[in-house]
Amino acid sequence: MARRPRYQPALSIVTGASSGIGAAFARALAARGSDLVLVARREDRLLALARELEQPHGIRCTVAPLDLSRPGAGAALLAVLDSRLDGRVPDLLVNNAGFGVQGRVADTDPARLAEEVAVDVAAVVELSRTFVAPMIARGSGAILNIASTAAYQPVPGMAVYAASKSFVKLFTEALWFEARPHGVTVFAVAPGAVASEFFDRGRRIPAPTPYWDPARIADAGLRALDRRRTPPEVMPGLANRAAAFSTRFIPRRVLLFFAARLTATLLAVL
Repeated sequence: MARRPRYQPALSIVTGASSGIGAAFARALAARGSDLVLVARREDRLLALARELEQPHGIRCTVAPLDLSRPGAGAALLAVLDSRLDGRVPDLLVNNAGFGVQGRVADTDPARLAEEVAVDVAAVVELSRTFVAPMIARGSGAILNIASTAAYQPVPGMAVYAASKSFVKLFTEALWFEARPHGVTVFAVAPGAVASEFFDRGRRIPAPTPYWDPARIADAGLRALDRRRTPPEVMPGLANRAAAFSTRFIPRRVLLFFAARLTATLLAVL
């Protein structure tokens, strides 16, 4: 039986591309011959990544140093495409940008929490809305949103992060249903613990499953696209799937205590 050809987008947008899962997606997509729009705040890192990828893979990288915590990210990104890429509609949008603040809500700077919601929730909605419309009009395209196994339970000590990923999960499922009849693929990749700079101030917390290399997450997402018919959520790793599935059968209070212990904040929260 012949193998299905790999998904090879001509143009991909990757947010949060300066490190971690975003950089891993950029490298994997470059290896597939996709031109890239690299989005993050740290322009120096984006330029370094662009230099790393362009010549070896014969692609074009467009660097877009944007702060996704500010309103208007979709319009700003459209302006980049219009001015530097002749208004090309991307074949793939990877909504990866995000971060997690650790600590009690009552002890956290309100501005920092607002920024977390803006990046992890509002920017996902804004960018998805910005690009799903032209994809539907064209009759093709894909949007991949990065969720998390944290979406399956409340997490004291990372309350906003877990809630934001639950939002991303449910938003993606609904958008999957809406876009599917029009030839547009929408799905979420829900990794467990990932070895990256993701967490606020780079602190790594205990996790119920092993930390994964970001490249494995990117590979799982692209392999899902290779299958052409993706479910609304892809969760890499049997241990991650088992842990997420088990939350359906554990009383909420027990989940709260367990999650609090994992974030090493139980004594502070009680």
